[in-house]
Amino acid sequence: MKVLVISDSHGRNDDIKGVLKQVGPIDMMVHCGDIERGPDYIRAIAGCPVHMVAGNNDYNLNLRQEDVFEIAGYKVLVVHGHQYYVNMGTDRLAAHAMEEQADIVLYGHTHVPDLKQGKDLTIMNPGSLSYPRQHGRTPTFGVIEIDPYGYAHFSHVEYKGNYSEFWS
Repeated sequence: MKVLVISDSHGRNDDIKGVLKQVGPIDMMVHCGDIERGPDYIRAIAGCPVHMVAGNNDYNLNLRQEDVFEIAGYKVLVVHGHQYYVNMGTDRLAAHAMEEQADIVLYGHTHVPDLKQGKDLTIMNPGSLSYPRQHGRTPTFGVIEIDPYGYAHFSHVEYKGNYSEFWS
């Protein structure tokens, strides 16, 4: 199973279209918020189940603040992160995830890719497709792959596309 994890696209849906072209077929997409426009368009181009949560810039979108679901037996919690002050660290978010008995937490907001893997909890921020803030400012997204034995493997991938070539 292959899951695409994105965040902070800020209405630049052509970047999402470019990532889908780059990554190839996926089984699920997760968007960690700050979508700003086009959630129905994103669902349509994904071609698979899509989970989305509201970010701090998603004023008029009818999206949940949090989503909890399963991926291949792993309990997943998705939030944008601003409500847990993730700019100051992920301790509050991790505590909430433990309360929810989550195995995996996916979040955004910081625009910086992050991956923390512990014995009982994995916390992943895919970074931002459109406005990265880490050193080098390379747009990134995340991929979770579940191998045939049921183990989850997490990676950050650089977005190689030139979003302008996908504008229609």
